[in-house]
Amino acid sequence: MLEQLFGSHTRTKLLHLFLENIDQSFFVREICRLINERIHSVRRELENLENFGLISPKSVDQKKYYKINFDFPILEELKSLIDKSKLLAQKSLNQKAQKLEGVKYLALTGKLTDQADVSTDVLFIGKVSREAIEKFVQELEKVYRTEIRFTHFSIQEFNLRKDVTDKFLYAILNSKKMVLVNKLGI
Repeated sequence: MLEQLFGSHTRTKLLHLFLENIDQSFFVREICRLINERIHSVRRELENLENFGLISPKSVDQKKYYKINFDFPILEELKSLIDKSKLLAQKSLNQKAQKLEGVKYLALTGKLTDQADVSTDVLFIGKVSREAIEKFVQELEKVYRTEIRFTHFSIQEFNLRKDVTDKFLYAILNSKKMVLVNKLGI
């Protein structure tokens, strides 16, 4: 949605990067790695955003760093727009989760809910195809712009782990999570 509004895939990724990490500075090659774009398009869009006044450069040790310009007049509005676009994407993902065939339980946790100590980000329980899981995880990675770790249990494996009070499972179940599907009454 934002790509259509802003006219550039790279610019949209840059806006997300800077507006979600508002206190950080980034150098060009680091930005290329973080948003997975080519250096020429990144440099062109950084120049556009600098000319626009949203970011400002700073040279340190012969490296040029870029950071949000906190004096930019519509900074809060842009940040709000990025946040709202993320909410729309999450709502769409929630609807897709409901349609996943065979899913009995689906929860987002780990880094998706700011729980760094949980070793998985998505828990699937049920008879779900590997392809469906991978497709859903790819969509999550697009929305959250990060690599997603997932765990899939069959219902039998889930019940077995629950019966033996498996540490891994209970770490997930007792952590902060966003439950998208719950047909097991957990």
